[in-house]
Amino acid sequence: MTVKDSARRLASTTVLALALVAAAACGPRDGLSAGRREAPPAADARAPATAPAPRPRIVVLGDSLTAGLGLSPDQAYPALLQRRLNDEGLAYDVVNAGVSGDTSAGGLSRLNWALDGDVRVLIVALGGNDGLRGLPPAELRHNLSRIIEQAQARKIAVVLAGMEAPPNYGRDYTVAFRKVYPDLAALYHVTLLPFLLDGVAGHETLNQPDGIHPTAAGARIVAGNVWSVLRPLVEKRSAS
Repeated sequence: MTVKDSARRLASTTVLALALVAAAACGPRDGLSAGRREAPPAADARAPATAPAPRPRIVVLGDSLTAGLGLSPDQAYPALLQRRLNDEGLAYDVVNAGVSGDTSAGGLSRLNWALDGDVRVLIVALGGNDGLRGLPPAELRHNLSRIIEQAQARKIAVVLAGMEAPPNYGRDYTVAFRKVYPDLAALYHVTLLPFLLDGVAGHETLNQPDGIHPTAAGARIVAGNVWSVLRPLVEKRSAS
């Protein structure tokens, strides 16, 4: 036997010895016969992992303000709402159903998809693009009404977040637009957040250069606005 063969044999013997020591340290110590070890029961290897039960959902149906345009996903206000729910021990999953550029008609068109699963609360944050485009307030009212009706038909609680129209379309348009939200909240008995961007709109340091979309700091204020009406709602539903 050459020196090279001896070295190879010694290495193989060492590896085998180490493997046996490891098996002895990790394996069961009961029911062993001399010179052999029993494999773990096959049932243990086949036992499926138990998947956690899905949690009820809170869906935020909105536009770019909800999607978090210009922000990272964890800075958008729906993600901040998720953190607050987690901190309070309220077991809900927040679904960010914001689509940039969406009008109230766009939100209505994708409502069935947005309400898939065990949705308990729907936050409707639409209308900003209707106002920017000067779309008729009557059309906004119709679309939001249908969204609320379809959600309530599924026994989903609704939070309606109000928006403001820009002043360049005139006072009559601005007033008619603003009235849509409290009128619908009263008609359908849903929770109203009078203005989603309260404390943020018009504040240069809280908005991105476009003057429309909140910065990360502004999004935290928006999350606080929504949380002020969402928290009592989910606490009540969790207790019932």
